[in-house]
Amino acid sequence: MRDSNIQEPEKASKQPARGRRRFLLGGLAASGVLVVGWGLAPPRQRLRGASPLAVEAGAVALNGWVAIARDGTVSVVVPRSEMGQGVNTALPMLLAEELDAPLANVRISQAPIDKIFGNLTVLRENLPFHPDDRGSIKQGVQWVMAKVGRELGLMFTGGSTSVKDAWAPMREAGAVARAMLVRAAAEQWKAGAASLSTRDGYVLHPDGRRLAYGELAERAAVAGAGIEPGDVRLKSPSEFRLIGQPAPRRDSPAKVNGGALFGIDARVPGMLYAAVRMAPVVGAGVASFDASKVMAMPGVLKVVEVAALPQYSGAGAGVAVVAKSWWQAKQAAAALPVTWSASPHAALSSEAIFADFAKLLDSESGFTYFESGSQDVQGASKTIQAEYRAPFLAHATMEPINCTAQLKDGKLKLWTSTQVPSVAVEVAARVAGVDRADVSLDLLLLGGGFGRRLETDMVAQAVAIAKSMSGQPVQLIWTREDDVQHDAYRPQALARFSAKLDANGNVLAWDNKSVSGAIGHQYFPRNLGLPGIGPDKTTAEGEYDMQYAIPNRRIAHVIADSPVAIGYWRAVGHSHNAFFKEGFLDEVAHAAGKDGVALRRELLRDHPRHLAVLEAALARAGSAPEGRAHGVAVHQSFGTIVAQVAEVSVLDKQIRVHRVVCAVDCGIVVNPNIVAQQVESAVVFGLSAALGGEITLKDGQVQQSNFGDYPVLRMSEAPLVETILMPSMEPPEGMGEPAVPPVAPAVAAAVFKLTGQRLRRLPLRLA
Repeated sequence: MRDSNIQEPEKASKQPARGRRRFLLGGLAASGVLVVGWGLAPPRQRLRGASPLAVEAGAVALNGWVAIARDGTVSVVVPRSEMGQGVNTALPMLLAEELDAPLANVRISQAPIDKIFGNLTVLRENLPFHPDDRGSIKQGVQWVMAKVGRELGLMFTGGSTSVKDAWAPMREAGAVARAMLVRAAAEQWKAGAASLSTRDGYVLHPDGRRLAYGELAERAAVAGAGIEPGDVRLKSPSEFRLIGQPAPRRDSPAKVNGGALFGIDARVPGMLYAAVRMAPVVGAGVASFDASKVMAMPGVLKVVEVAALPQYSGAGAGVAVVAKSWWQAKQAAAALPVTWSASPHAALSSEAIFADFAKLLDSESGFTYFESGSQDVQGASKTIQAEYRAPFLAHATMEPINCTAQLKDGKLKLWTSTQVPSVAVEVAARVAGVDRADVSLDLLLLGGGFGRRLETDMVAQAVAIAKSMSGQPVQLIWTREDDVQHDAYRPQALARFSAKLDANGNVLAWDNKSVSGAIGHQYFPRNLGLPGIGPDKTTAEGEYDMQYAIPNRRIAHVIADSPVAIGYWRAVGHSHNAFFKEGFLDEVAHAAGKDGVALRRELLRDHPRHLAVLEAALARAGSAPEGRAHGVAVHQSFGTIVAQVAEVSVLDKQIRVHRVVCAVDCGIVVNPNIVAQQVESAVVFGLSAALGGEITLKDGQVQQSNFGDYPVLRMSEAPLVETILMPSMEPPEGMGEPAVPPVAPAVAAAVFKLTGQRLRRLPLRLA
């Protein structure tokens, strides 16, 4: 069920005083490093690329984002990967809104690899500042990180930043193009530009004359060449005609009729296929293999070792078989005799990792992400303590991991589905030994990303294989077992909490220390060639950045080096830290003799937007039917506030979620249909992890292999999801991930009401 009921706008939030922060970047800003020289200059423009925008015959590019053909067709560059989240619909709406062009006239153009399409927001948002922080240090560091992002030009789809990052440049590109068209019409009519208006792809004269954009495009490219973003006024929300409307998804028809092309659908003349065998034990390598044993099998052409790619590949060492069909390659790879080298992690197990985590929490203070007041409080009459844990998780995208590559005459061609096209090109160039300019990429639809396709291991492997094939194109496909057992997993984590209450049940102090691997310490060296050092925001996000008004707080994290490859997973640290934080808050409420909702209302008294979201979800949810219970969770992530009410029943120790009411404050909603779809997707994704997701290790090997032992929610298990969109005049915030974190704690709270069992580990299982 989808609902965009508009609630009354909230008054501006009164922000509590900031507590002490111990941020390394903050120290740099305070020392003056960020306020002189390079740091004072504005980020470079994002309107025009390094090369002119490529256009079809007869079309005219008005800037690096938009071109107009003679028939009025508008080509819009979409710089983010479409992986089901709707960017091919939402992002063109931003440009078309300011251009005053009908959405029906707009078509998508693949973004070239260019720094103007880099994601600036993802770097800004990766800084460990509290959401309530409005200080100059935060602003200064974010300013510099935006400049760094502009220089790096990372074309990155993730972090729920696609709309948020495009909000300014795509609207500016549309507004500048519109101004150019108006100036061209003014010249042709010898009229004042201020007297003209635009509507539905036309420039309008007060006397009723009109000129179509297609008629004006060529003149506009000359007449408006000097117009810059600072010369135009963007529309106010009250002027929007497209933004905020439930426009149909542009990618749906092709996905329904089978015409949509995903990475695995790439077909190149003369294409061969490759399957890969990878070391079953974490950290093992290839000792030897006997290619002669499979070379006589049908269709087999070559056996290629891909063991020399640890700097590029989270997948580890392996051997690939190339054949005329993928099934032939797979059969031969399975039959290939391989001897694996010994691994220092041959005894590694999930329980051993948790045991090491516990020792680290006992002995290490960790990095303090947030601290206010003191833990040595007076008047405490009760102390509550608890320990929470979460397992490794695989991404389990529906489209198998794949990449097609061809290296011929010093030129490398890629066909793939990736969240990081610019990074994929860079990695491919290094593996192939060619210049980056000699690499081209066809970006196809992604059959799910969730962070898995932020990795480039499949690209590195495919290029290494193609390098040995004398110019023939090769498509590498992983099996589901390959993917589940060689993923870059969401980190395993352990958290300890302690809270102190006074005699009236007031929360005086909150102490939280957690331990896990740091994704950035692996991802940046593995994919970007950058050092992975220092605190990693994702380890403690969802804990240090909570808005509950507890006077004395300390949130710290201990980094444990992970021999297991870890990577970004939908909602990242929020995905498990919200379960920890919200779960323990329910325990505190119970110890205080209060209802969990009542305590949240009390602790969110200074955050009216959070309270409004909570009240909206509760009002829609109503009372739980007989035999069921409601669990509640509130969490902010990626800038978006989400409150969820889960309606749950338990039968024979089986947890069943019937309904989830989700209220969302994500700023201005570009397309309410897409937001509702994202919420529904996130709830199903989060429930899959909450009820069944678990990757375990024994003797250094991942124990799960496919959907039989790594289940995802089936259609018969999916709950009714009701979405409430809160009104806002704030710029858009993230929406791809924020509805994932509250799912697990909301379900756990309902289970406690039904059974009295406090579930402190994921996945949720009753004793």
